[in-house]
Amino acid sequence: MESDPSTLESGLLCNGDKSSSSPSTSTSSSPLIERKQSEVTVHRAKMAYSTLLKQILANLHEVFLGTRLFPLFSAVPFAIVAQAFEPGSAWVFALSLIGLIPLAERVSFLSEQIAYSTGPTVGGLLNATCGNVPELILALLALHNDQIDVLKWSLLGSILSNLLLVLGSSLLCGGLFNMGKERTIDRKQADVSLSLMLFSLICHGLTVIYKHNTSSGESMTASGAVLVFSRSCGILMLVAYAGCLFFQLNTHRQIFLAQEEDESDEEDVPVIGFTSAIIWLLGMTIIIAILSEYIVSTIEAASESWGIPVRFISVILLPIAGNAAEHAGAIIFAFKNKIDITLGVSLGSATQISMFVMPLALIVAWVKGVNMGLDFSLLETASLVMAIFVTAFTLQDEKWHYMKGLVLVLCYIVIGACFFMKDPSA
Repeated sequence: MESDPSTLESGLLCNGDKSSSSPSTSTSSSPLIERKQSEVTVHRAKMAYSTLLKQILANLHEVFLGTRLFPLFSAVPFAIVAQAFEPGSAWVFALSLIGLIPLAERVSFLSEQIAYSTGPTVGGLLNATCGNVPELILALLALHNDQIDVLKWSLLGSILSNLLLVLGSSLLCGGLFNMGKERTIDRKQADVSLSLMLFSLICHGLTVIYKHNTSSGESMTASGAVLVFSRSCGILMLVAYAGCLFFQLNTHRQIFLAQEEDESDEEDVPVIGFTSAIIWLLGMTIIIAILSEYIVSTIEAASESWGIPVRFISVILLPIAGNAAEHAGAIIFAFKNKIDITLGVSLGSATQISMFVMPLALIVAWVKGVNMGLDFSLLETASLVMAIFVTAFTLQDEKWHYMKGLVLVLCYIVIGACFFMKDPSA
């Protein structure tokens, strides 16, 4: 069968048209594909930017609005502005002190968020280190400015505040709210902290006794001996604290499991990612350092303006501001009848200050060539002795009620009155 020539010709023409149109089609489709790929890339970038923005806003909400103390954050910019326009004034001190309260609480919150990702051992060590960041920064800045007395007074005040005010008000409020339903105190945790506090008391007490037991003719020799003894005690205190951390986080962790289980009932999952928490923690620490510098540099101006001794401000006001977050948390746990967590907060913080922050400041002063010892005045040493022994006596029978808390709070008021009445130059 023969094919029609016209049909063959039309077929060839059609094939020729198809073959000739292929390059133009591929050429025209290439920009279209590139445009679509570009649109996909832009869309993905917008989605990533939107996700990042949402994460930042969520973190801002959790960090700043996630606490009932968020109105106090407004004091931070006011303190910076006041320092810029009226440096060294009492207003700078007051605003910095107020701004320190929410920052201290947020540092504790962020360290807990980081602990979710690091495991119990590293997390416990992190909480132990970050729990008293404001006190540590304030102490180091006071040391940098050669204000050794302010350093000692503020650390002593933190110990007294935790042992008497924080624990006392928690027992008082919790005892009134849970009257007749109080749980038994777990002495195992309290005994560890109190034994370390007693060791710290031995170091401080023997230093003071040795200093006051020398004759006036041997004052120069005794001063050097007191420094050597203080530095030796400081090293031993750090060793004891490291042993306590190893005991608590490794060999005898089961003793503290009950407290961890109670804490896990409150919050089981982190609300901020690990990297974000690290960044926020660094930022908060920088702001705390700035405000602490303002406090150290303006404390004398505030004392003169308000007519309050520097000793009273350092021993009473500074620790109350620095421990405000822990104070509130301890009272909340006492209201919930979780007294073991309250003891962990108050006694644990006092132990950290006494066995870690104080000897660390002593070692740093030694490295800098600053003569700083563990020798307090007789009033300061007596206050520390009575606070530790009253607290130990209060917890000896494993029972608690509001009357014990009332006694501790009244003891704190009496000690505060002594520091208010005493001449700061004495």
